[in-house]
Amino acid sequence: MGKPLFYEIWEKPATSCIIGLCSVIWFCIQKKNIGYSHVGLSYETAIQGHYWRIITSAFSHISVVHLVFNMSALWSLGIIEQLGHIGLGVEFYLHYTLVMVVFSGMLVIGMYHLLTQRFKLDYFRRVTAVGYSCVVFGWMTILSVKQPSFKLNLFGFLSLPISFAPFESLIFTSIIVPQASFLGHLSGIIVGYAIAWGLIHGMSNYWAISMLGWIVVVFIFSLKKSGTYNFSFIEIEHVNDPSLRFVASGNGRTLQMDAVQYHGNYASHLLRVVAIIVTPCNAPMHAVSNGPVLASSLLRATVNDAPAQDSIVGAEWQHWSSEKGCRKQPV
Repeated sequence: MGKPLFYEIWEKPATSCIIGLCSVIWFCIQKKNIGYSHVGLSYETAIQGHYWRIITSAFSHISVVHLVFNMSALWSLGIIEQLGHIGLGVEFYLHYTLVMVVFSGMLVIGMYHLLTQRFKLDYFRRVTAVGYSCVVFGWMTILSVKQPSFKLNLFGFLSLPISFAPFESLIFTSIIVPQASFLGHLSGIIVGYAIAWGLIHGMSNYWAISMLGWIVVVFIFSLKKSGTYNFSFIEIEHVNDPSLRFVASGNGRTLQMDAVQYHGNYASHLLRVVAIIVTPCNAPMHAVSNGPVLASSLLRATVNDAPAQDSIVGAEWQHWSSEKGCRKQPV
């Protein structure tokens, strides 16, 4: 007789949470009648800036059979959470689940790009990948390297030697379910081997939290920029000045200086511009941030009118600093 379900859930907390999350998402998709094309990942949507689909495609499923198959395999692979003594365990599981979701999605897009641009196979522009199977295949692969004697149980009656499971499952699903994403599964296997062989390594709580933070930022901004969802608290400005380009959101700005040509001692003045843009007013040196008008004048003076550099620096600084209440002088 097996262990009680509650006890197994307690032993596999991360796996149980992911299964619960995927199940809730599937329920919402079915209830709201959302098609997989609205959440899936394809090359065509990726080049349109829908980077958020890398995340939504991984946790979405198109049918109950699709969901049950993936979650059944994932439940069996949850044994990884109990293998802390061989370098796996709960933290490893969470850290590299995050890595596999992102890297396998990026690898799929890379493969689609190669097939469409290099081999001119336009069919792959619109092929849409959806489902958690890329991560499932990744964990199969890692377990086949770390614990080759383990057996993978599917649906409670099908048992596969884990050492062959990744490629057996790849072929099996391609035959039984022809519409399954072969490249998505293959990308999971590739990323899994990269992790198992130490090519991708060094994840810690710090790097996992940092990576999660960047994922959230890219997710939100790609939703906004692609027009999928309008976040009212985010403002994206567009500047048409060909000589200077600013990428802006709200009150923050980044100056792209690749269009500016300079030589000789002009470099020092350009460094002063960068200092003025990125240094806050209450900092011990330099100037206040968010100063594109001042930066624009400084750059134009630096590039076009060397004798006027010092006068423009002083005049623009006095005007701009008086508005911001900052008494420091540019260094």
